[in-house]
Amino acid sequence: MKITSNAFRANSRGALQDRNLQDALGNLKRGFQEKRRKAKARLPEFEELQDHAVAIKEHSLDHLDFYLERFEKEVTARGGKVHWCRDGAEARATILKLCKDVNAKRVVKAKSMIAEEIAINDYLEANGIEPCETDLGEYIIQLRHEPPSHIIGPAIHLKREQVADTFREQHSEFPDARKLDAARDLVDEARHIMRPRFLSADVGISGANLLVAETGSVVLLSNEGNIDLSRALPKTHIVVASIEKIVPTLSDANVILRLLSRSATGQEAAAYMSFLTGPRGADETDGPEAFHVLLLDNGRSDLLKGEFERILHCIRCGACLNHCPVYGVTGGHAYGAVYTGPMGAVLTPLLEGLEHAAPLPEASTFCGRCEEVCPMRIPLVGLLRNLRVRLLKKKPDGLATRRRLGVWLFFATRPSLYHGVARLLLRLAAPFGRGGALSVGPRAGGWGRRFPVQGGPTFQEMWRQREKAKRP
Repeated sequence: MKITSNAFRANSRGALQDRNLQDALGNLKRGFQEKRRKAKARLPEFEELQDHAVAIKEHSLDHLDFYLERFEKEVTARGGKVHWCRDGAEARATILKLCKDVNAKRVVKAKSMIAEEIAINDYLEANGIEPCETDLGEYIIQLRHEPPSHIIGPAIHLKREQVADTFREQHSEFPDARKLDAARDLVDEARHIMRPRFLSADVGISGANLLVAETGSVVLLSNEGNIDLSRALPKTHIVVASIEKIVPTLSDANVILRLLSRSATGQEAAAYMSFLTGPRGADETDGPEAFHVLLLDNGRSDLLKGEFERILHCIRCGACLNHCPVYGVTGGHAYGAVYTGPMGAVLTPLLEGLEHAAPLPEASTFCGRCEEVCPMRIPLVGLLRNLRVRLLKKKPDGLATRRRLGVWLFFATRPSLYHGVARLLLRLAAPFGRGGALSVGPRAGGWGRRFPVQGGPTFQEMWRQREKAKRP
């Protein structure tokens, strides 16, 4: 997806007016948030695992070159091949060559955010190869020609009725009068379409939740089983993974996996957990004859040892999206990017360039909920603040803004003076009535720039009166 610098503000205004979207987003609170809370409560050592997982990621990134080379050695020893790709263009060209080498006409693809990042579907289609999404959510949005709205729930922005309408429009081979009222009806119809594609596909493509240097294994999680079908049936399997997915050992992978599913969907573990280690062996009944792993950089090595390295700890669980008040009312498409929510507001400007994603660091209330629920303890608020500082320095009116901030800081660090001036301004604004509004502050990117004028005493005045009344 092409990032546009002014997309978020315009898109978010439209999202707030979309009643279907607002109804669909209600599932975040009713579903993901509550399930995560219960899953964490059932695991007393959750926070201890977090500390361990953070240490694993820090160690892995400190020795990234060593572990990636060890991974390549193990994959090669087991009959697979590793391809190093500097950017999306190189990754797309490599995948296309691998497909053409086996005269592929159809590719079945498991859900993969990194594949979305390099826009592989459009590229394959433009070169005469049919890409078929197999995750149900991804399949739905492929029919609708939409990008994912969420890391783990690509079609979470849609209501069941909208999905049924899409199926009726796209699946012309089924009777018009068929029943599509229940989720099971939709799943059965999608399965009827997908199964022949699995059987006829020449190549399977997946992402990777983790890469294990010790064994050369690729770890994949799924709740539908489509990943296993994408791997087991086609003769060629291609894994696309970003370089920060590496961990040293299977034991290290287990630590992170115990956090991932609980943080993502509130499950103890995903329904399907696959460890792919090379092509099919002589004594195995299924699996690909050829196994390829693409290790993609695409700007990530530039983040190592810098102020934004911690974003490379992200395990794509989606917890920060599920708890973000901004994402909760705008949905993912408002961000105009592959990665959305708080983690996307950090990662997208770093990968695409701040000039292409200027509004995203400001798409946060700084409430800190994203940091609180992040299983990898990523300081998302601090990273967003650092991006805002960079953005402010790039703005042509940066000097004027800094002067306004300086004036505000002068009063904010002198509470007595601040409260006195605030009371005076409120008194002056009172004649405008209860429906009026007072514009104050440094105009922080549109967040909280206008405050309604209320009649009567201020909150602090009421608090002081209450405390005084408590005294004997």
